[in-house]
Amino acid sequence: MTGDQHPAHVVSERIEHQGPGGDEITAGEAPGHPAVLQRLTPSSLAVYGAMAFPLSFVGLPIYLHAPDFYAVTLQLPLATLGTVLLALRLFDAIQDPLIGDLSDRFHHARSAILVFGVVLLGAGFWMLFHPQASYPVLWFAASVLICTTGFSVVSINFQTLGGLWRTTTTERTRITASREAIGLVGLLVAAVTPPVLTQIVGPAEAFHWLALIYLPVLCIALWLLIRWMKDAPLDVPEKTSGQEGWLSLLRNKWRVLFFGLMFLNTFASAIPAVLVLFFIRDRLGAEAYTGLFLLTYFLAGALSMPLWTALARKFGKIRAWQFSLAAAIFTFCWAALLQQGDLVAYGVVCALSGLALGADLALPPAILADHIEADDRQNDASRLFSIMAFLSKSALAVATGLALPMLGLFGYAPNVAMTPELNFVLSVTYAGLPCVFKLAALGGLLIFEKDLATQRVTA
Repeated sequence: MTGDQHPAHVVSERIEHQGPGGDEITAGEAPGHPAVLQRLTPSSLAVYGAMAFPLSFVGLPIYLHAPDFYAVTLQLPLATLGTVLLALRLFDAIQDPLIGDLSDRFHHARSAILVFGVVLLGAGFWMLFHPQASYPVLWFAASVLICTTGFSVVSINFQTLGGLWRTTTTERTRITASREAIGLVGLLVAAVTPPVLTQIVGPAEAFHWLALIYLPVLCIALWLLIRWMKDAPLDVPEKTSGQEGWLSLLRNKWRVLFFGLMFLNTFASAIPAVLVLFFIRDRLGAEAYTGLFLLTYFLAGALSMPLWTALARKFGKIRAWQFSLAAAIFTFCWAALLQQGDLVAYGVVCALSGLALGADLALPPAILADHIEADDRQNDASRLFSIMAFLSKSALAVATGLALPMLGLFGYAPNVAMTPELNFVLSVTYAGLPCVFKLAALGGLLIFEKDLATQRVTA
């Protein structure tokens, strides 16, 4: 669909809206921004956001359940599976910019790209839980590679479509918030479905039925997304060749600031994500309540989306992001002081950190989408969103590679008798380090707030 086509239900109006940091501008003042904008409806948000459910659902089976499935079913060593997963995660992160580049070059075939990605995702997921016993390690690696490549293709283009959805900047937060809320619901369903299926059909058949359930859900989400694309008012790039080089694209001051601060914040969040199971079991002595703590965390994130949408509308996205970082810093400072048996307090910590998670999921993609519109970067939209994906995956990989070895240097090992010194080290690593990096990110947002609020920042 071209940029000047609009469905009958689009509301035509000239709307004043906010720039990336909350500065008020009119539709006519935004570079490349048309005067006709779409007023979002709950149904349009739901149809677009439906794809977030299967995308978020797939992560836990791949990285949590599949290694255990192969270790139990085929007797593969966990060390081997872990090494394969680490290598594939690194490859998955590195390929994201290439996927973004190709998606921008062939944006006119985005529906076909999405179909291709869904086919890879669905085929890889099916293969993963129907292994070939004669070459299990190779089958595991190939399945995960196919599955994660398909995931990256779909998720990068899915986020790009949200960023190209022609609407006001205040409404853009609703797009990302509703999409991420649906994704968190998918994550919660993924957490409870395998145990339920195991109780019904037994462990041997549970993941066979999981794949049978997942594939139709994935296809329905694809059908809804392509159907939505036919009528959605999208800012379609005007050119398909002559793209700016990567170095030139990333030298831009606004993008350097934004991506740098986003990585800092994501890395800070990745550290407790890597260590949460160890902290709950060995520091709090509350392993039996792990599922309840995680449920509280993700549910709070999903329920917080209207809050961050309202704060972004009232104060601007940059200021709302600052609020979330301040809340996260307070929460992790409190978590660092928790002692053995502080279950209720940690439940509150999970709820508060879940609120901050909602902001981390909803606000940065909306800020980047504002920049794409304001700087007339529709031709680079997929590449810019692929950088976000690359940085998020890299932050998790770096956190995994640093946090666990650092704890090992101080003598910590999982599920061993804890001394006061080990309790201190685990608390500082799990909660203290994130405070430091979150504080640095908050400081950057405060210092460079005006630069980030500027619509067009040259190199």
